Amino acid sequence: MITHLKGKLTEKNPTYVIVECGGVGYFVNISLHTFSKLNDSENISIFTHLQVKEDAHTLFGFAEKSEREIFRLLLSVSGIGSSTARTMLSSLSPVQIRDAIAGGDAGTIQSIKGIGTKTAQRVILDLRDKILKVYDIDEVSTSANNTNKDEALSALEVLGFARRSAEKVVDKVLRQDSSLSVENIIKLALKNL
Repeated sequence: MITHLKGKLTEKNPTYVIVECGGVGYFVNISLHTFSKLNDSENISIFTHLQVKEDAHTLFGFAEKSEREIFRLLLSVSGIGSSTARTMLSSLSPVQIRDAIAGGDAGTIQSIKGIGTKTAQRVILDLRDKILKVYDIDEVSTSANNTNKDEALSALEVLGFARRSAEKVVDKVLRQDSSLSVENIIKLALKNL
């Protein structure tokens, strides 16, 4: 497998670069994130991922190892192919994707063109534990509270309350005590609705 290329940058575009190594020009697909990180110097070093399929061998390039790692994690999710993973890395930085997955923030992931609710939830479900383990991230209390907040809001909607008014009350409740369980958030919100 080709893990990196070090050579002369002969062509640079927002979606690909051509790197000449030892007289051979490699066509390397890149994200907008990598495009913005690559300087226009003649000699570059780029981390790569080689995707082998029945009909093609495709190289993907990354300015940073962390971006390549996120790309590979995204590929492990059912329904996420290389073009979707590259689109995700073009829309958000690797750190934003990592934090959205670790925090269970489906809304951020859904903001990417072509990612629906089910795909965003699948990405979080499949990768959250891996992200927390690989990047040694402690589960942040605010992300847990956001999950509790979302669950409480869903429950209040089922009970017939408008989401906008319920969200104002839930936010007020969480400002007073952000460590409340879902049940306690709902109970206190019901007293104020």
